[in-house]
Amino acid sequence: MRESAVVFLAVLAVGCNSSAAPRPVPVAPVRTAPAGSVAPPGTAETTAPTPPGTLTGTILETMDSGGYTYLRLKTAGGEVWAAVNQAAVKKGATVTVVNGMTMDGFESKTLKRKFDHIVFGSLASGASAAAPAGAAASASSQPTMDPQVLAGIAAPHASVASGPADVGEISVKKAEGKAARTVAEIFAGKVALKDSLVAVRGKVVKYNPGILGRNWIHLRDGSGSRDKLDDDITVTTTGTTAVGDVVLVRGTLHLDRDFGAGYAYTVILEDAELVK
Repeated sequence: MRESAVVFLAVLAVGCNSSAAPRPVPVAPVRTAPAGSVAPPGTAETTAPTPPGTLTGTILETMDSGGYTYLRLKTAGGEVWAAVNQAAVKKGATVTVVNGMTMDGFESKTLKRKFDHIVFGSLASGASAAAPAGAAASASSQPTMDPQVLAGIAAPHASVASGPADVGEISVKKAEGKAARTVAEIFAGKVALKDSLVAVRGKVVKYNPGILGRNWIHLRDGSGSRDKLDDDITVTTTGTTAVGDVVLVRGTLHLDRDFGAGYAYTVILEDAELVK
């Protein structure tokens, strides 16, 4: 749980320091020895696939700054920079970074340095990790993060949860079927609808692609009101759309979801199928 929280903050942090969206670390291909051949001594016949977002390499250089340890790694694919929560690692050690997301053109304010490419992630289990100097040691607490990074996280992303204030008059026909609801009906019946499949048709009034591996949509259909805050529902999906599109979405309704860094929702439709 602690590792996933650290990765979450790191990915959000890079999103706030670069206009480029994070992209997954490439997956190493599976290599299988040809039929009838003998694998070289000391090797397995099949190389297990590298899990998505995993990077292994030998440390050539290391720098600590702002609650992170920056690592220049020698990997099978060449030299790669990575950043993990501050850790007690040494030059020459072989480490594995998991849950990695690559950012292009990331600028570290604390290091006053720009990286053409850098992978943000967490050290795999077994690597030596230490809290930054001055941080209280606690099994349940998250490591201290650079205040400049934390401040950068909240400001740009808080608006994703709020939606636009004024998008003009909207009137969209209600979806059909047993699971169909208007936006206002979803808010009114949210307790009974919790964790169930819901379908809603609406106009896309805000679209934020490629955040945390999802596309974030704000939908309105003309029901509800701004005063009651029941006229705009947030939807996450892997589907793509654009502001102004009228779309039908089907997803699971979740309540009181707080992803941190400004991503807090009383009602949200997650992992939705999108039909234009």
